[in-house]
Amino acid sequence: MEHAHIEQIEANMPGLKLLEHCNCYKPGFGFTCEAQDVGLDSYIECLEKDSNRCPFSMSYADSHYCTSPARVYIAKEIEK
Repeated sequence: MEHAHIEQIEANMPGLKLLEHCNCYKPGFGFTCEAQDVGLDSYIECLEKDSNRCPFSMSYADSHYCTSPARVYIAKEIEK
């Protein structure tokens, strides 16, 4: 993820330390997880096999959803 993207995230979500709690974020590489926007406002679908180990994972039916504000913002605003 580029530095400009991190600045954009922080500008849109002030006061929130976004990336330090994301298990799937690796400095210099960006997000290493697979996820997709499924049209929900606050969640994205997590496509990782071990998503149940993530503190931001929420299970519903046969799917797992990511609740990380940083990851959701990136999927909806930057990766679209």
